[in-house]
Amino acid sequence: MQEDILINWAPQETRVAIVENGVLQELHVERTLERGLVGNVYLGKVARVLPGMQSAFIDIGLERAAFLHVADVWHRQPDGEPPGAVRNTQPQVPIEKQVFEGQTLLVQVIKDPIGSKGARLSTQISIAGRMLVFLPQDDHVGVSQKIPSAQRDELRARLGRLIGPTGGGFILRTNGEDASDAELSEDIGYLRKSWARIKEASLRLPPSSLLHQDLNLLQRVLRDLVGEGTQTIRVDSREQFDALQGFGLEFMPAAAAKLQHYQGERPIFDLYAIDEEIARALGRRVELKSGGYLIVDQTEALTTVDVNTGGFVGARNFDDTIFKTNLEAAKAIARQLRLRNLGGIIIVDFIDMVREDHRDAVLAEFRKQLTRDRVKTMAAGFSQLGLVEMTRKRTRESLAHMLCEPCASCQGKGSVKTARSVAYDILREILREARQFNPREFRVVASPKVIELFLDEESQHLAGLSEFIGKPVSLQSETAMGQEQYDIVLI
Repeated sequence: MQEDILINWAPQETRVAIVENGVLQELHVERTLERGLVGNVYLGKVARVLPGMQSAFIDIGLERAAFLHVADVWHRQPDGEPPGAVRNTQPQVPIEKQVFEGQTLLVQVIKDPIGSKGARLSTQISIAGRMLVFLPQDDHVGVSQKIPSAQRDELRARLGRLIGPTGGGFILRTNGEDASDAELSEDIGYLRKSWARIKEASLRLPPSSLLHQDLNLLQRVLRDLVGEGTQTIRVDSREQFDALQGFGLEFMPAAAAKLQHYQGERPIFDLYAIDEEIARALGRRVELKSGGYLIVDQTEALTTVDVNTGGFVGARNFDDTIFKTNLEAAKAIARQLRLRNLGGIIIVDFIDMVREDHRDAVLAEFRKQLTRDRVKTMAAGFSQLGLVEMTRKRTRESLAHMLCEPCASCQGKGSVKTARSVAYDILREILREARQFNPREFRVVASPKVIELFLDEESQHLAGLSEFIGKPVSLQSETAMGQEQYDIVLI
């Protein structure tokens, strides 16, 4: 499987496309204005201690001072006790006995500023890697609680051997469950280098300085997305190429060797029609080459995918037609899940198949395609209703949530009332208001389509209502109004 990574950089937005054999499989987007501060490490200066609130305000160089609560002040844990464990051996030491005004502290943002509130801080530093989290102030070795308990002891022992006597605490994340020793060792080396740079900067830079920033999307490409199958990483910005190459040579030499500066005249995303693929990925309907199609609906609770034969009539009999459509759909669905970054519960409604061997083959193909997904997935078998239930871990916002917002006309429902339904709502509203008020005239302000209906097919009903209430009704078309919007003005 030949994989290429294309990076389109602009000052306001970075877009990364992962292309396999010429076909877009994943899209990652990061916008400059939407980057948070969580994970950033600062050399803070205590501006004020508030014993009554058991908190302190810390100057970290932002517009508003950040906030440190006594519960977020780090203490070394007893041997064998994980970070964050509840300790009842000693009462909590008051914050005024732990920090003082003018003191410099190494702090990390754990919650972004919101409204008038400053960022929330912790003095316990943690650095996230691809598969591990490094806790340089602790010696604890832990494994994510989401990994089955039967595997945790073995993984903990294996991780302990790789860490060696150098020290520092590590926690294995869920996506490191199946990692090789080489991958884990590479992550350990990267995290220790990052911590060494933070310590060196804390001795060199003045208070209120930023010491470490959580990786941006370009850097996460080298850390998280480059694999053995990656052939090239092409960047269309010389400045970003140089910066990424410098980062890669220090931390990930193997990935840096695949970097290329794209200097073609065509925009880099035009090489594989990426923008057209993105536009299609935002729609409900996905066409299959055979003539069948998928309908993808994303709701708050789950995502549903419906498979339809459409115009596919190429097979010898109806059972083969359904089987071939479902096989093609299995590949397309796995790709759409990655491209749209759909997470949570997903229900797939394949076309009903009579033969058991056909169902087994479709399910096997679907699971095979899901193994190419870098995000953890789990697909159950066919239910009694013929549905396939699966889950895909949520790692970030879906493509639709990132690029789109609810429609101003339908408020996210996906449909609006017909012009005739709105016209009848208006007639009822005029009658209701005529019983309460006694204006000289009623004026209807509505969308052009509704007004056109009143002037044509519904003119007789409007005239009848006007005669019944004994008041004239005038019409005004307003192009800025949605089809469901209208106003009744009393004149």
